[in-house]
Amino acid sequence: MSFRFDRPGSFDRVGSTDLTAVSATAAALSLEQRLALIQQVTAGRLVFTTSFGLEDQLVADALAVSGIDAEWVTLDTGRLFPQTYDVWAATERRYARRVTPFAPDASALVELVLANGINGFYDSAAGRQACCGVRKIVPLGRALDGAAGWITGLRAEQSPQRDGVAFASHDAARGLMKFNPLFDWPRDRVVAECQRRDVPLNALHNEGFASIGCAPCTRAIRPGEPERAGRWWWEDDQAKECGLHVGADGRLQRAPAGVPA
Repeated sequence: MSFRFDRPGSFDRVGSTDLTAVSATAAALSLEQRLALIQQVTAGRLVFTTSFGLEDQLVADALAVSGIDAEWVTLDTGRLFPQTYDVWAATERRYARRVTPFAPDASALVELVLANGINGFYDSAAGRQACCGVRKIVPLGRALDGAAGWITGLRAEQSPQRDGVAFASHDAARGLMKFNPLFDWPRDRVVAECQRRDVPLNALHNEGFASIGCAPCTRAIRPGEPERAGRWWWEDDQAKECGLHVGADGRLQRAPAGVPA
């Protein structure tokens, strides 16, 4: 899918995706306008994945305000914090809609626990990756099956590894377009906008949890630590990725050359 400008801010779908044009246009738009652009350039089903963290809550609010037609889904790993389930419920009340959960396959989960133990992710990087695979990556595949566009809360500032995150990219492995409407927002702007809109937030953010995943694998960060330092803190790898946003080569998906990041 590519886009032809008939006038500034107007796109027609014409073939293969012109990521440069889409991302360049998005840079000057408001959050709601970016979401409208996403819907305009996506020929098919849109899926918004949320973990109910800071960024996802802001995107959810903007989706609700703008009325963009996107499915809201989440990965219920079975190891989430109670506070995450609380904000999940608060989110459904606030926006009067359900968030569709995608859970691990029961038989695969049994095999994982029998092979590695209930907390086997602490024992090795391979064990942790296997757990993320069963609890997150495979369910994500089901959530995105048949989707044309995927909306996330990724921001370039979240970690050095995410520095190249763009507004729009092509996820070749899943055969869809991936959109990060907050890609260029600093954390303080996200916080301020959440406060202005009074969106429901995970109570753990007030306890020093900058990035929130599964309970056994997340801790509060210390002063001066990067946002994702609290994820899988026992590992030496500083990438701090579970695999949801990496390509087939194991590297984080980044903007192609010439695409604004």
